[in-house]
Amino acid sequence: MMACLCRVLQQRSGFGALLRERDAVFGLAGLAVRYHSTQTAPHIPGMEYQDAVCTLNTLQTNASALEEVRRGRSHPQLQLQAMRGFLERAGLTVEQLDHLNIIHVTGTKGKGSTCAFTEQILRTYGFRTGFYSSPHLVQVRERIRINGQPISKDLFTKYFWQVYGRLDETKEAHGGTMPAYFRFLTILAFHVFLQEKVDLAVVEVGIGGAYDCTNIIRRPWVCGISSLGIDHTQILGDTIEKIAWQKGGIFKPGVPAITVQQPEDAMAVLRDRAREIKCPLWVCPDLDKYPTDSGPLRLGLAGQHQHSNASLALQLSHTWLQRRCGPDKSSPLPDPENNVVSQAASFKPSSVMVKGLADAEWAGRTQTLRHGALTYFLDGAHTRRSMQACIQWFRETATQHERNASGAVVRVLLFNTTGERDSAAMLKLLVPFHFDFAVFCPNITEAAASCNADQQNFNVSVENMLSRCLDNEQSWRLHNNQRDEEASPLLIDSLPLLTERKTDTLVFPCILSALQWITQGRDPVLTDPAKTVLPVKPSISAKAARLRNAAEIHVLVTGSLHLVGGVLKHLDPQSAK
Repeated sequence: MMACLCRVLQQRSGFGALLRERDAVFGLAGLAVRYHSTQTAPHIPGMEYQDAVCTLNTLQTNASALEEVRRGRSHPQLQLQAMRGFLERAGLTVEQLDHLNIIHVTGTKGKGSTCAFTEQILRTYGFRTGFYSSPHLVQVRERIRINGQPISKDLFTKYFWQVYGRLDETKEAHGGTMPAYFRFLTILAFHVFLQEKVDLAVVEVGIGGAYDCTNIIRRPWVCGISSLGIDHTQILGDTIEKIAWQKGGIFKPGVPAITVQQPEDAMAVLRDRAREIKCPLWVCPDLDKYPTDSGPLRLGLAGQHQHSNASLALQLSHTWLQRRCGPDKSSPLPDPENNVVSQAASFKPSSVMVKGLADAEWAGRTQTLRHGALTYFLDGAHTRRSMQACIQWFRETATQHERNASGAVVRVLLFNTTGERDSAAMLKLLVPFHFDFAVFCPNITEAAASCNADQQNFNVSVENMLSRCLDNEQSWRLHNNQRDEEASPLLIDSLPLLTERKTDTLVFPCILSALQWITQGRDPVLTDPAKTVLPVKPSISAKAARLRNAAEIHVLVTGSLHLVGGVLKHLDPQSAK
């Protein structure tokens, strides 16, 4: 990390000189230096993708400062005012965003999958799509997609320095302020979509809705709300009603909004928000209500919980097509003053929609990877409700794989959580699976010093992450009625490799060390000579005999999308290129 920062600091000094020299040339020519969204990026020698990502990471809020921000959230509406200021400093206006033909989606769980289905459907129609989502799994450029693909490293670098340069140049006149990490990426996404002239942009809300920085959008074509639940309580509130109020904040006057069926209390709040904002609100039907010629609709994303996301995506894409591409021949808009939420009509999906649903991909969500004797089940579930959905999917999928196994199967849980999540409640849900091993590690991809800038997180300390892992291990033991005993830490180069206990629970300092122990050299992707292998005690090696002797090893990776992303970095090397 330090190597990256040093390089960035060196380059930035040259960057500033280049900008001053350019301004001087403009001044001699009698031209005012004014930035516009269509301006060509200045050529900045030596500024590579990793430099851009390392510089982006300087906009992350460190752990102590983040806590101060959380304590001072008494005026959240000021966040959107600040966002408008940053947008203007970057050379963009809210009027320009009106031309992006946006579909705006929020929710507690399923909003990313809904966006993925929606984007795939409209891309299959032939539209040039933009897609902004969070978080990323392996590389930050995954958050900004054109036609379903993360923008290239060259494009990310080009557009990053355009936007960063404008903000950096104006910061002295604005008290030295720069937008925080997510705000910056949101501005960058809008800039990229305008530059790349997308036909539409599918925009996923970050947290909440009302005061999320994506809510600077004034005129989306349609809004969507996926399933609601309890999450981010320190920011959004600790009841489903408070959370629903926040999510309904993306509603806009006269703009159709569509939601999946919600808990009664949440639906009442959404109904009131829609009436207050004068926004027509529909509830989408069950997926099996859509008539087809060839049986049930096939989905590219696994799991029963994806059915409501797919239905919402059908309604969002259908509404966008009706409103954007021709006269709206569907049912008239309901009266926002009416207390009744209208039921959205089912319709026969076009062949394009059917194909879009089937072709949809969304890495890290109910994803299965098979590497020889190793099968990885990846799902970034991080709330109690999303974990319940993960469990239903895992039960069905793992059972099918075990039924086809050639011999004994060993089940391993690889788990971590972040932030304020109730990890104990999620772990309790996983206990009935009787995993042979429960392995815990922080969201650190590997212990070796390297500049893996895309997955650096300054919002939480390493000590906090390791402490969380130990707490998770203890919760697992308590749920399994296992007696707690004195830990015996193993030190490798002053790093605690794992905490050894008399039971089959293990804590590792990084994702790579956890994967290497779980796979016991049986996954060729993880036996790359370039990857450091940390030694373990003989007693720990003996404990792994079951892993070495099993016909197959099934690994469920869950609890955190960041954990899933770190695992994918190692299991799918192409994703990191």
